[in-house]
Amino acid sequence: QVQLVESGGGLVQAGGSLRLSCAASGSIFMVNAMAWYRQAPGKQRELVARSSRGGNTNYADSVKGRFTISRDNAKNTVYLQMNSLKPDDTAVYYCNMGVNGMDYWGKGTLITVSS
Repeated sequence: QVQLVESGGGLVQAGGSLRLSCAASGSIFMVNAMAWYRQAPGKQRELVARSSRGGNTNYADSVKGRFTISRDNAKNTVYLQMNSLKPDDTAVYYCNMGVNGMDYWGKGTLITVSS
């Protein structure tokens, strides 16, 4: 069984920064893509950032230049550094990983950006 556990969410003022972490644990043989998604109230879940196993990254247009995804393959951990946060970034952020050929999700962590 594989579990993903996110940490680092919370309340922050507009213009501030937060760093999310997500660690995978369990019987892990291979981790491929790692990604962060978010879901704001009343909206669909959307991709925020994604990192391939080889390190290629892509970002939602709304976060380009402000958010940075990184990964530590040795620790099966993915990070999301979020700078210049805006109220529109308020959402539940979910970690997603491809582990052992299967898709896993974390339970989500709430980020609230106050104006």
